[in-house]
Amino acid sequence: MADWRTFNVVILGVGFLFIFTAFTTCGNIEQTVVKSLQNDTFTGSGYHSLGIIYGVFSFSNLVAPAVVAILGPKMTMFGSGLIYSGYVAVFIEPSTWSFYLTSVLIGVGAALLWTAQGLFLVENSEAATINRNTGMFWALLQCSMLFGNLYIYLDWNGRTEIPDSSRKNIFLAMVVASVVGTLCFLVLRSSPPQEEILSEEEGVSLLSSHVVYKHRASTALQEIKADIQTILQLLKTKTILLLSPSMAYSGLELSFYSGVYGTCIGATAQFGDSAKGLIGISGIMVGVGEIIGGGLFGLMCKNTRFRRTSVVFLGMVVHFVAFYLIFLNIPDDAPVVFHTVTQKSPFLTPSVPIVLLCSFLLGLGDSCFNTQLYSILGCVYMERSTPAFAIFKFIQSVFAALAFFYSGDVMLTWQLLLMVILGFGGTLCFFMVERMYNFTTEPLE
Repeated sequence: MADWRTFNVVILGVGFLFIFTAFTTCGNIEQTVVKSLQNDTFTGSGYHSLGIIYGVFSFSNLVAPAVVAILGPKMTMFGSGLIYSGYVAVFIEPSTWSFYLTSVLIGVGAALLWTAQGLFLVENSEAATINRNTGMFWALLQCSMLFGNLYIYLDWNGRTEIPDSSRKNIFLAMVVASVVGTLCFLVLRSSPPQEEILSEEEGVSLLSSHVVYKHRASTALQEIKADIQTILQLLKTKTILLLSPSMAYSGLELSFYSGVYGTCIGATAQFGDSAKGLIGISGIMVGVGEIIGGGLFGLMCKNTRFRRTSVVFLGMVVHFVAFYLIFLNIPDDAPVVFHTVTQKSPFLTPSVPIVLLCSFLLGLGDSCFNTQLYSILGCVYMERSTPAFAIFKFIQSVFAALAFFYSGDVMLTWQLLLMVILGFGGTLCFFMVERMYNFTTEPLE
């Protein structure tokens, strides 16, 4: 049994590796691709698309557990993978209506995919193997930031414009990768359904599929009502209120490193022919920062309170250094220019090493905040971790969506300043929760 469970975890990670090689790369270059389209009828915005995705994702998390309970994690992940593939395929022959329609669909699909992934990982783990399995899955997932971005660098380096043929080849390759990842889910071995086990033990005939799905739906609806009540209760607690600024900040910086920063690099006139290729290398460096930070702070460190505060403080400092260097190194109008490159000049002559250093620091700082937010929520709300994590993803996704919607209209300086203010306040509030937790023996609620 242990062998096929390990096999399931590896195949699960490989499936996510292929799917998110396509989707993460797509998000990184999306606005740059939209700006390069030689299509007068297309009026979409990459920023708005990503904003729709995260906005729909935040609310879809409320109903995702019910769908997963009815369909099962395997088929849910397969269906969600098809939605991801459809979204990437839109860029081969883009049209405004299909672009925004698939943005809504992938928001729903993302909620289903991640809910099913969590359930499937738990089903294939035991107390002694959960950390190992989570580590294997996480390592495979993070590698998705490397391969697609490397392709972008090799294909775009030296280009000032992105021809239609290049765009079609890139997204065709990404669709193939996403479909391969989706097909991996069909290889997963399902554990025996609970209804069949009970029927065999009791010596009665197996339930019909109709009765089984009806029972699953009824149970899932009851669980949703209970979860929503718990979430509403937790939202009123002092702990969640104090952690909310940190959660919100994680959403702002998520949108910045995953979609805005790459667009800024590609629009910087001073980089000349290397600007577009730098988007790919920047994405790789973000991935390296995420992998190193997650390995050091998520897997290797024990979750002591001292280490949590130290890691969050390190994340704040790392991000603030990155923001300051970006402020000096990238033109202020980089996020907002559309059909042209930047017209303004930064304080320093734009430097490629500084760009890549900032990319690494953005990934490293992001891993600091995310690993420690998961850690403190799991510690404080050990008995109600699922609703607590749901609140985290909801707040994070809402603020990521808001950031994507304003990113195309707000100068870089103001975007960086907003993240500095919220990041500093979020870090202070995180410290307050740790201090409160040190002085109480009861869970903070």
